[in-house]
This record gives sequence, C-alpha cells and structure tokens, in this order.
Amino acid sequence: MNKNLIIYNTLTRKKESFKPQNPPLVGLYVCGPTVYSDVHLGNCRTFISFDLIYRYLLHLGYQVRYVRNITDAGHLEGDRDEGDDKFAKKAKLEKLEPMEIVQKYTIGFHDIMRLFNTLPPSIEPTATGHISEQIEMIKQIMNHGFAYEINGSVYFDVEKYSKTSHYTILTNRQLDDLLVNTRELSGQDEKKGRLDFALWIKAKPEHIMRWPSPWSIGFPGWHIECSAMSHKYLGDHFDIHGGGMDLAATHHTNEIAQSEACNHKQPAKYWMHTNMLTVNGARMSKSAGNGFLPMELFNGNHPLLKRGYSPMTVRFFMLQAHYRSTLDFSNDALDASDKGYKRLMNAVALLNKLKSSNQSDFDIQSIQERCYAAMNDDFNSPILISELFEIVRIINSIYDGKVQATEEDLKIIRKLIQHFVFDVLGLKEEEHQADDMGKIVDWIVQLRTEAKANRDFVTSDKIRIGLQALGIQLKDNKEETTWSKIN
Repeated sequence: MNKNLIIYNTLTRKKESFKPQNPPLVGLYVCGPTVYSDVHLGNCRTFISFDLIYRYLLHLGYQVRYVRNITDAGHLEGDRDEGDDKFAKKAKLEKLEPMEIVQKYTIGFHDIMRLFNTLPPSIEPTATGHISEQIEMIKQIMNHGFAYEINGSVYFDVEKYSKTSHYTILTNRQLDDLLVNTRELSGQDEKKGRLDFALWIKAKPEHIMRWPSPWSIGFPGWHIECSAMSHKYLGDHFDIHGGGMDLAATHHTNEIAQSEACNHKQPAKYWMHTNMLTVNGARMSKSAGNGFLPMELFNGNHPLLKRGYSPMTVRFFMLQAHYRSTLDFSNDALDASDKGYKRLMNAVALLNKLKSSNQSDFDIQSIQERCYAAMNDDFNSPILISELFEIVRIINSIYDGKVQATEEDLKIIRKLIQHFVFDVLGLKEEEHQADDMGKIVDWIVQLRTEAKANRDFVTSDKIRIGLQALGIQLKDNKEETTWSKIN
C-alpha cells in the first residue's frame, strides 16, 4: 500500500508529508455542527470532505480515531461573546425546551449524514456531556496566568498570551490589524482587552442551560468545548484538526491559544480546512436568498433549483471539486454531475458481464498508480474521478468488444472500482431506482427473446428500438441477450 501521503497544513501554509505520531494510529478531530437549526450545505461539504479523508486513511491501513463533536450549548450569536444564546433563542421561537431543540436537530443532522452515506465518527461527544472537563481546563489556564475572572465570568487574556506565544499563528494575521477591526470596549464591557474571549459565562436569571462552577452558575464559552473534548479523547497533541475555513480566524485560533495556555503544546500537528460554497458565483447565505438546505436540494423545492437532485449526485458533485477549492452550485453543474454519476454507476453494473481474453490492450497498472498518486496529493478527488472515468471508458470498450482484457486485469479493475468508488469516495447505487428498473427491463428483454424465438422480428426490433430510445442498449450473444444503460 502506497502511504506517501501529502497534505496541506494550514498552520505552515504548505504541503507536508503526513507522518502520524504513533503509526498506524491516527487521531482526527473535526468541529461538528451547532445543533440549533437544520444543517446547511456548507457544513455538509465540510463533513463529506472529512468523510473522504477518513475513508482514505482507513483504506491506507491506518487505525483512525475520528472525533467529531456536537455543540449543544454555549454558542452565542456573536463570535465575541455577544448576542443571545442560539439554543435559547430557537427554543423560544419553537416553544420548546433548549434540549428538545438539541435533540430535534441532532437527529436531523444524523439523518442527512446517512443520506450522504458518511461514515459515523469513532466518538461523537457533546459539549453538555463534558462540562466538568471544560471547568478543569479553565482552572489550569487560570493557574498558568492566562485567564481572569470578573463578576462570575472567566476570560482568556489574549494580550498576556501574545507576549510569549504567536496568537495568530494559524492565519498569520497581525495582532495590530485584529485590534483595528475590533470594536472599542464599552464602559459596560467587563473584559480587560478587546480580543479577550469567554471561557465561562455567568448565566443571566432567564438563561435555562446552566451549570455550577467555581466562579458562578453559568455555561462554557464556545471555544473551550472543542479544546476540552479533543484533549480528552486524543491527548495533548494529536495528528489532524479539521473544520471549515470560516472557523480558522476565531474558533481555531482560540482553540490553539487555550490548549497551549493549558498544556504548553500545540494541540494538533496538521490543521486542515475546507473551502466555502457559492451559488451562481455569489456566497451562499440566507439573507441573500440563495441559501438552501439539503432536503430542498433533494426535492427541488427552491426557486433557484429547476429540479431535485439525489443525495449521491450531490455527494459526487461535491467530490468533483478539491476540498480546498471554492465550490459553486448551479443547475448546469448539478445536471452535469448527475450525468457523470449515472455514467459511473452504469459502468459498475457492467463489471460482472465482462469477458476475459488472453491479452490486454491497456495498462491498468499505470491507472492504478495514478489513482493513488491523486489521493496521496492532498486527497485530490477531482483527479481521482478523472482517472476513474478512464476506467469507465475501458469497461465500456471491453463490453462492446472494442478492446480486450485478461482475467487478472479484470480483477484489478473490479478492485479499483470497489476501493475508490465505494470505499474511498463513498458512493453507492441508489437502489430505490435501480432494483425496480432492472426487473422491468429484464422482463421486457425476455419478451423480446420470446418474440425472436417465434420469428416475430417486427416485435423484436420494435422492442430493441424502443428500449434504445429510453436509454437502454441491448447486446445479443449466442447464449443470451444482455442490456446496459446508454451513457
């Protein structure tokens, strides 16, 4: 197995050889959803991208502990500890308890992930299930002199931390620039510095989700949650930390600061970030009216969509772009992905119908090497898919009798399809359509066979031409008649 894997490290801003700390063990942490609403497509892209990464690491033989959290508390509307609690606000709107909101949208998130055929993480911890770990971490940060308590709330001292550490190491931004773009403290703001962020927030009387702590009855800040959970399940220093690029400037920057202030170590060796989604060239957002949810994309119930697209078509569409590239949604792009996905699945359906010969007219070994080279180059799924379509061309040519293949090469082709189409890309046949259609076509082909046996060639030709018009190609052999979908 070729393990010459290269990944792009946001921390160093360059590609690096992947060298886990304790091979074959790999620790992977990905920031999961905040479950106060339906998961949006930007989040889905991140989780599908890391599903690809997780699957390929498993394929290479690594034993991966994949931790993806559920944020179910402590996330205020503003990144700077401002605004209402997202869960409390949604609970008021829907007239539910905050934990009912959490349960509702956690179930919804898992349903969408299953539709996209993502593998579940090894561990899926919740913020509310790890309050004690967060409190202990805050205590350590305070003991090391990098946090302070005011009126029952605890804040991280960014200025003090910055004197000995590089606070903006992940984004390489200048601290002075951050200060310029941060509002001045008002007279009512209790923080010492404009960049300081909350580790623990004293709850207002009306705040429902609250826990006891040494400082007050309150709740954790958003950033401390991931630091505490990644530390508990992966240790002081693990291999990969991932998430959407929108998390790098604030959330992940603060995670690094917290972890170093507590454990005196950079939490992760490699930091990986997925890029954003756009719609017809514009950034996707609810306010712009160009944002849509996964179920709207599946059923086509949105003004910007001319029809619905299946989960596998959408997954295939997302994997056709590199995870670090901007991905633009459009009806034309989705239509093209739909055709590409079906073309791939049609070729897969022909695999068991291929006949071997004494020689091969192609070099499958070199294609196999290029497949691994693509994935080893920072999980380059677009290049991998282009190589798979070369295999599709070969499969169709063998089936049509235009080229020959030995039994050994056919075995390699089947193995490559299984490994890369199903195991790594995580695609699957959409069975609800394939099974019923297959039975119907088999029955029609049998009727044609009976017509030929009765020398009713008019009916036989009529069936063949009719099926061809519907995208079904028949191939008559001495033994039987086989069929395939026209690409």
